[in-house]
Parts: sequence; C-alpha cells; structure tokens
Amino acid sequence: MPKPTLHRLPDQLRKDLRLVFVGTAASTRSAELGHYYAHPGNRFWRAIHEAGITPRLYQPGEFAALIALGIGFTDLSKSGAGMDHQIAAETIDVPGFRAKMDKYRPRTIAFTSKKAASLFYGKPSAAIALGRQERDERLPEIFVLPSPSGAASGSWTLEPWRELAAWIAA
Repeated sequence: MPKPTLHRLPDQLRKDLRLVFVGTAASTRSAELGHYYAHPGNRFWRAIHEAGITPRLYQPGEFAALIALGIGFTDLSKSGAGMDHQIAAETIDVPGFRAKMDKYRPRTIAFTSKKAASLFYGKPSAAIALGRQERDERLPEIFVLPSPSGAASGSWTLEPWRELAAWIAA
C-alpha cells in the first residue's frame, strides 16, 4: 500500500500580525492532519496558553482561529515533513520566508526551535541563544523559543515563552 501523501501546512499570514510562529517544517502528524503542532506530545498549545499568549487553551485544529488574535504561522520548509533531522536541506527556503516577512511585516517573529533559527541565521544551533535576539532594524523583533516537541524535552523551559508573551503584550 503506498504511503499517504503528506500535505504541507498552509501559511496562516496576513499584514501586520503581532506575532508569527515559525517552525522548521510540519511534523509527520501535523502534515497528516493539516494542523500546526498537532502531535499529542507537543507542548506548543499548552505553552502559549500558560505563558499568557492566548486567553485560553486552543487545540491544534483551531490554529486558523489565532489569526483573529493577531497570531500567524509558517515554516521554513513548506514541502518537507518530519522531525528536524529528517527535513531535506533543499526544502528549506529561507529566501522565501524572508520575502513573506517583508510582504506581511509582522511585529514579532518567534522561531519555535533553535534549529529553525539556526537555518534562518545560517549558524549552528549551539550559537543561538533562547529568548529575544539582538535587534536588526531591517527585520521584525525576533525571539527563539525552545522546541515544544516532545522529542526535545531535555531542553524545555517555559521562560522564553513568557518573555515573548510580555513583549507582545507591551
């Protein structure tokens, strides 16, 4: 029996969002369901609520509703799916991502892993600090968050998510 086709997740973007979450690529589960951060072990939805970014706990299938809160979603790879180490390098489209950010001009970008941020910045993950990044006037404010994936639980902390919540509330 052939493997089901994995569909990329649609961008959830519009002009002047207060926040855009950026992952490396959809997980296999997210690609299958068509929802961002859909794996049951992923902490994303709990984290954004516990940090104070959303007024209630949303479910993955409700991701499109967050646009009404000024929150959008995209990934650096729109055609790859799986864990970060499974994403083919040729599917990572940093220039395409930069073009989207230039077009939509969100107030804040939040990478949901050091891997995504390292691909964006073109430097090793170990060289990326969590939290608010040094300001580049050509870009929106940028935060790097610890991956909410259950596979990354060894480096989990809610603090950078709380720092992001305080920034977007200001």
